[in-house]
Amino acid sequence: MVKKKVKAYMYTRVSTSMQVDGYSLDAQKEKIRKYADAFEYAIVGEYEDAGKSGKSIAGRAEFKRMLEDIEADKDGVSYVLVFKLSRFGRNAADVLNSLQLMQDFGVNLICVEDGIDSSKDSGKLMISVLSAVAEIERENILVQTMEGRKQKAREGKWNGGFAPYGYKLVSGKLEIEEREAEAVRIIYDKYVNTELGSNGVAKYLAQQGIKKIARQNGSNTMFDTHLIRMILDNPVYCGKIAFGRRKREKKVGTRDEYHLVKQDEYMLCDGIHEAIIDMNLWEAAQEKRKAQAKKYEHVNKGKDEKIHLLSGLLRCPVCGSGMYGNKSIKNKNGKHYKDYFYYGCKHRRMLQGHSCTFNKQLQEEKLDNAVAEVISKLVSSPKFADMMQKKINMKVDTTEIETEISNLQKQLGQYIGTKRSLEKQIDSLDVEDRHYDRKLSDLQDRLDKMYDNIDDMEKSIAVCRDRKKAIEAEKLTGDNVYKVLIYFDKLYAVMEEADKRDLLSALIDEIQVYEEEQANGQWLKSIGFKLPIIDSEIDLGLDNDVHVETVVLIQRK
Repeated sequence: MVKKKVKAYMYTRVSTSMQVDGYSLDAQKEKIRKYADAFEYAIVGEYEDAGKSGKSIAGRAEFKRMLEDIEADKDGVSYVLVFKLSRFGRNAADVLNSLQLMQDFGVNLICVEDGIDSSKDSGKLMISVLSAVAEIERENILVQTMEGRKQKAREGKWNGGFAPYGYKLVSGKLEIEEREAEAVRIIYDKYVNTELGSNGVAKYLAQQGIKKIARQNGSNTMFDTHLIRMILDNPVYCGKIAFGRRKREKKVGTRDEYHLVKQDEYMLCDGIHEAIIDMNLWEAAQEKRKAQAKKYEHVNKGKDEKIHLLSGLLRCPVCGSGMYGNKSIKNKNGKHYKDYFYYGCKHRRMLQGHSCTFNKQLQEEKLDNAVAEVISKLVSSPKFADMMQKKINMKVDTTEIETEISNLQKQLGQYIGTKRSLEKQIDSLDVEDRHYDRKLSDLQDRLDKMYDNIDDMEKSIAVCRDRKKAIEAEKLTGDNVYKVLIYFDKLYAVMEEADKRDLLSALIDEIQVYEEEQANGQWLKSIGFKLPIIDSEIDLGLDNDVHVETVVLIQRK
C-alpha cells in the first residue's frame, strides 16, 4: 500500500543582501524539494518573495497570500517548508505571531537547514530562540553599517549617495563641479549679503536665467526654495563632512516603521575635499537661518484661531495675490486693547521672492458684511432668478476630473516602472563590490521614495474618483441651489463661522477691492462667482445700468 504524502506549501525569500550561494531562490527551492522527496511531502503550492526584507511581513505580498490561503484551508496543507528560519522572518514577534496563526489552523513550520519542526515539543522553543537571534543579527548589521559610515566621516570622506550639487564624485571622492559651484557661490552671497531670504534667492536665480544643471537623480532645472535651503544648511560646502544630521527613529505606536528625524546635534569633521565657500560665509548663513526661524516661530505664536471668511478669496489690487485675515494686537504701556482683525496682502513683506507695496489693513468686519449684502441683493433680483431657472438641471461635466485621473494614472505607471527598475538594480548588485553597502543604501532610499510617490499617487487618484462620484451622485439641482440662495439672509445669519466660510468658498471665485478707500468708506469693488448657474463670462447686473460692481455703493449710501 502506497503511503499518502503530507501536503505542504513551499515558501522562499531572498533579500538584496543574500544573493549568494546557498541563499538564492533557486538554491532554496532545490534544498526544499530534496527534503520533501526524502520525507514524502507533497508540495501543493509555492510562494516566493524576491528582494524583500525579513524585518516584517508588511512588504511581503506572497507571505501574506500564503497565510490567507492557510486560513481559508485552500489546499488542506499540514506544513510550510522553508530553507532556514531567517527566510521565514527576522523579526521575532512577527515570526511567532505568524507561526501561532498557522498552528491555529493546524499547520506547522519546518525549517530544512535548521532541522526545526514546530510540531515537535522542542520546535517552538528553538524557533523563539533563533528568531530572536536573527532579529539581533539584523540590528547588529545596521549598527555595524552605521559605524562604518561614521568612521568614514571621521576620515573626512564622502559617505554615500549622489554628490551634493556643486560637486562630482571621482573614484569615490568629492571634486568641485565648477559649473554647478558657481551657482552655489551666488546662493550664499545673495543670502548672506542682501536682504533676500531663501525664497528671494530662488526668484533671483530664475530672473537671472541661472538654471540648475539636470542630473541623473533629478531632471528639474529650477532652483526651488527647498533646494536653496538644503544648500545653505549643508556644511559640505565649507569643507566639512557631517554625520548624523538626520537620525532613523521608530515611529511611535509602530513595531517596524521608521522615519528620518532632523537632529540638533551631529558630528562635524574636516573633509578631505575642497571647499566651495569659506567657513565665515557658511556660519553667517547659519546665523541668518536661525534668526529667520526664530522670527517665524514668534509670528506663528501670535496666530489667531478666528475663521477669516474671505481669506484667499480677496485679491490684492496691486499684485493680484491672495489677501488673508490676520489680527493686530495693539498695546500701550503694557495694556492690551481689543484685537483688530483685518485683511492684508500676503506679499506685503518680502515673502517667496515677491514684494508688494499694498500695505493697507482692510477692516475685516466691514468687508465681510459688504460681501454678504451684495449676495443678498443679488439673489433677490428677478434677473438673477431668471438666470437660475435657465440653468436648472444642467448636465454636470466631469471631463476635467476624468482627465486628471488619466494623467495621475499615467504618472502612477511611471512610478511603478521606476520602482521595478530599482528593484532590478538592487537584485543585480554584487555583494563583493567594495561600494556594495553605499550602492545598496542609495538604491533602497530611492526605492523607499518611489513607494512614497506611489502611495501618494494612489491616494490622489482615490480622491479624484471620490470627487467624481460626489459630483455625479450628489450634485445640487437648480431648485436646491435656488432654495439655498433665496433664503440666504435667514440661513447665513444663523450659520456657524466655519459653515459661512464653506458657503462663500462654494459661491465665490474671487473678490476685487479698490486700491484706495472710496468716498463712502467702502473698499469692495466686485465679486466673481463660480456657481454653475452664473455665467462667469458675462457682466452680471441687477438692471441695465447697475452692475454688481456698484451694488455695494448703492447698499452703503
